[in-house]
Amino acid sequence: MELRDYLRIVRAHWLGILLLTLLGVVAAWGWTLTQPRVYTATTTGIVSAPGTGGDLGTRLVGDQLAQSVVKSYLEIGAWRSVAEYAIDDLRLQATPESLVGKVDVTNPSGTVALRVAANAGSPSDARNLAESWLRGMIAEIEQLESSEGQAAVTVVPGDSARLPTAPSSPNTKLSLALGALVGLALGLGYAVLRHVLDLRVRHARDIERVSGVSVIGTLPAVRELAGHRKVLTFTGRAEAASPLAEATRELRTNLRFIDIDSPPRAIVVTSPIPGDGKSTIAANLALSIAASGEQVVLIDADLRRPMVASLFNLPEGAGLTDVLTGRATFDEVAQIADATRNLVVLAAGRTPPNPSEVLGSRKMRELIEQLTRHAFVIIDSPPVLPVTDAAVLAHSADGAVLVVSAGKTTFDMMGKALENLGKARARPLGVVLNKVPRTGGQAGYYGYQYTGEYTAAPERVPAPA
Repeated sequence: MELRDYLRIVRAHWLGILLLTLLGVVAAWGWTLTQPRVYTATTTGIVSAPGTGGDLGTRLVGDQLAQSVVKSYLEIGAWRSVAEYAIDDLRLQATPESLVGKVDVTNPSGTVALRVAANAGSPSDARNLAESWLRGMIAEIEQLESSEGQAAVTVVPGDSARLPTAPSSPNTKLSLALGALVGLALGLGYAVLRHVLDLRVRHARDIERVSGVSVIGTLPAVRELAGHRKVLTFTGRAEAASPLAEATRELRTNLRFIDIDSPPRAIVVTSPIPGDGKSTIAANLALSIAASGEQVVLIDADLRRPMVASLFNLPEGAGLTDVLTGRATFDEVAQIADATRNLVVLAAGRTPPNPSEVLGSRKMRELIEQLTRHAFVIIDSPPVLPVTDAAVLAHSADGAVLVVSAGKTTFDMMGKALENLGKARARPLGVVLNKVPRTGGQAGYYGYQYTGEYTAAPERVPAPA
């Protein structure tokens, strides 16, 4: 996967990532509310050598002596006797072992100071424990030094400990930051997992990478076609400049460049399952080719659920089955369906009991061969997976165009449909990705999206009188 693929995943699942990040922050906030508040107070004692206030050399010697013994005094801060002193001094109900764990004695680097940091459940208890602990250390140090004669060094208490204004634990800001970080990691993991488990077709790159078949068209999802079928008017200025019309023209151009030496003249438009918009795409593609000045014949070969005649508001009484059975000729049942008179529609006609046999007959092949001599033939067929009609027709034509729906068709459906076409020795001309969102997290339409002077209908200039 490339970087843009990860960015696409984040964009598609940004809401889930955001919710999990917020959930991490809320969980961290709830955790901090359940933790006991711990306050830390600090006091300092200075180790000095008495009687070194004379000349500079004596003072340097005393300072070196203090620095040499201050490290050993750190061990006194963890003595049980110091804890017992604090217990007696503050009249605490605690064991020396538990009290030692609440106090930390350190020596700042390069100094002769002993810094005592005490933790307690309230600011006053923390301050009192720090000061009492320092007094206990001083008492132990004086006792050690006096047992060896005159004390060489002593500890002078510094400023009294200040009352802490805020708890040192839990660290609310750090907890919230960690919660947000954990929530973000879970959100990204959720997005990647959703992407891995999502077997639906969404982008053209995925189709070409998985199936090896080229995507020859990407049609955007438009509000006008939501929930119903509609044919476009490629001669009107406003509708002809719509994104769907431009995407259909792009599909028309790509079909012409599939095979330069032997371009297809008869194509079957099908889909894996119903509802992918194959009939609408077939009709609009036929209108687009007719608008370019070429003769087009649109055949409704979906003998089970014919849709083409209703799309153009044409009579449905007679059609393809009547021509194949000899009850009528093509000229008798063919109907002109556009203003340019370049598009001729052949409706499905009566529904036969054996559609697959009818569409796979020799007369059907002869009809296609006859029509391709003077027109471009587009055949709307049933879906590939439920029945075999489309595969039979595609074998008689120059190939098939498979229409899949973004966010609906799965890769398994698409692969099975292409496999069925291959078993019938039909040529897949390409895949058309339909209903691609133009905006939002699942946006994947990269076709004609410009607006402005090139797409807006020009203003009418009144003719001079």
